[in-house]
Amino acid sequence: MNAARSRTRLAVVGSVAAGSVLLLSGSAFAHVSVQPEGAAAKGGYAVVDFKVPNERDNAKTVKVEVNFPADHPLASVMPQPVPGWTVQVEKTHLDKPLTVHGKQINEAVTKVTWSGGTIEAGQFQKFPLSIGSLPSDTDQLVFKALQTYDNNEVVRWIQEPQKGQPEPANPAPTLKLTAAAAGGDDDDAAPAANASATGEKTEAASSSDTDTTARVLGVVGIVVGIAGVAFGVFAGRRRSA
Repeated sequence: MNAARSRTRLAVVGSVAAGSVLLLSGSAFAHVSVQPEGAAAKGGYAVVDFKVPNERDNAKTVKVEVNFPADHPLASVMPQPVPGWTVQVEKTHLDKPLTVHGKQINEAVTKVTWSGGTIEAGQFQKFPLSIGSLPSDTDQLVFKALQTYDNNEVVRWIQEPQKGQPEPANPAPTLKLTAAAAGGDDDDAAPAANASATGEKTEAASSSDTDTTARVLGVVGIVVGIAGVAFGVFAGRRRSA
């Protein structure tokens, strides 16, 4: 009887440990995010990927809208074609023109929308953009995104993360900016140069971040499982004694 109870207790503890790992990994990877291909240096240009996972088992993602920060407008936004998807770039007139490489810019991009394609359950899609020039007076850019499913559900990724606070339930994609590169950029050639030089780094950078987080979550699950096994064995011995 005691042996049977011990086996049952171990099975329950193992299930809880595995469930904890799945829960943690799901919350870590389920939201829309933005990552640069290489560096996103202040004052320069960068190629960034908006990564959109499909969270639903019974619906497909059919539209993604990314709204650009109005407090730090970006004059240059060029999308890379994504097979199966149509992209629309919306601009607005600026009350206060931007000066970029000595030129006056009167318009800035306010929203980019991808539609026409689908992201299936259990899959994700990357949407690359070349953007610039990046502001020099902030350490990050916050983009608010809307994800639409084919059942008309809209998930609003618009909550701004606050320093020192837990991550919100629906965090807005946030791009971290690095220190300005020495020597500056090469004017109008900068977007194309950055796209060419950093294009091969996308998968490596994303895979590195994902692998690191996955390893941490795996270790957490193993530790929880070992602790549960030890507790079950100890309790079983006490009952036998």
